[in-house]
Amino acid sequence: MDATFQEIRKLLGFGCMRLPMKDAQVDLEEFKAMVDRFLEEGFNYFDTAHPYLKGLSELALRDALTSRYPRNAYLLADKLTEPYFEKEEDIRPFFEQQLQWCGVDYFDFYLMHAQMENNYAKFNRCHAYEIAQELKKEGKIRHVGLSFHDRAAMLDTILTDHPEVEFVQIQFNYMDVTNPAVDSRRVYETARKHGKPVIVMEPVKGGSLAVLPERARQVLDRLNRERGSEHSAASYAIRYAAGFEGICMVLSGMSSLQQMKDNLSFMKDFSPLDDEEKKALSEVVKVFHGLNAIPCTACRYCIEENHCPKEILIPDIFACLNSRTVFKNQNADFYYREVLTDHNGKAGDCIRCGGCERVCPQHLPIRQHLEAAAALFEEKK
Repeated sequence: MDATFQEIRKLLGFGCMRLPMKDAQVDLEEFKAMVDRFLEEGFNYFDTAHPYLKGLSELALRDALTSRYPRNAYLLADKLTEPYFEKEEDIRPFFEQQLQWCGVDYFDFYLMHAQMENNYAKFNRCHAYEIAQELKKEGKIRHVGLSFHDRAAMLDTILTDHPEVEFVQIQFNYMDVTNPAVDSRRVYETARKHGKPVIVMEPVKGGSLAVLPERARQVLDRLNRERGSEHSAASYAIRYAAGFEGICMVLSGMSSLQQMKDNLSFMKDFSPLDDEEKKALSEVVKVFHGLNAIPCTACRYCIEENHCPKEILIPDIFACLNSRTVFKNQNADFYYREVLTDHNGKAGDCIRCGGCERVCPQHLPIRQHLEAAAALFEEKK
């Protein structure tokens, strides 16, 4: 293992973007139980960012983790996110506030968040990478890295400009390695070319590889029957990502104790996929390609921090559109009218400003999909 990651005890990390919720707040009792189980099983890496759950993720980690365990019991990663600074002088105060929100004196890992062509110039202009190195010298950051949401050529530029970056966090799963919009395989290869260890995010693609459509689920069910096993769809996805050379951590956005128990069951004693399992996943990919579903991961970057001036719940509408068109769920119409757009914008309200598409990690044609949703769900005038 790379020296940067010597203290990571297991290959699975706890991604804290999709925590258990109750009444629009983090369900602290369930989250505490998840934290306890995670640490009891020998895992220790927690990943957050201020935009996650609109700031609630950092506070929940303070209440469930950092105030309840000694500092050497866990590793904590946080991120510098572009909307929270406008000039160089903003970065240190924001960072110090993050320490307070999380209840710690230092971060083990600190990332330049969601690096892409659209925001990289701002990070450079504000000397964000240099400030992170200063904070590292002061002992407030132990390791500096970046999370990445663009094409391989852009990552090559960043790592050439900033060879001091110690690790790279990328989206990587068995659907996206062949997706030219996400460019996962070449991004991974670029990180390795620069000798950087890799952390994986979205190994189950926002949950879409955990709950499979019927035909795809049948492929893995058949494999389980033949082997006398009961492996979950999520287990195949996470083990796929974890099996590549140079992958030092796979983050799973677990939102229930049940999901955590499943993840721990196959990652405590990790074994990579064998050839038969890889072949089954190739069949699953073919099924997905035939469904023409919108590959949204519900990261919510498109709507958080005022990216949508019409307050359209874009990821939820896309899930609703997939439910209606791919899975033939007629209840989607009711859900769209009575839940998603009751107090928020309709798909047809889109003014085509493009703010959502500029920050979308999947590089989706969001405006085009919103037009399709409006045509399907909204009455013609």
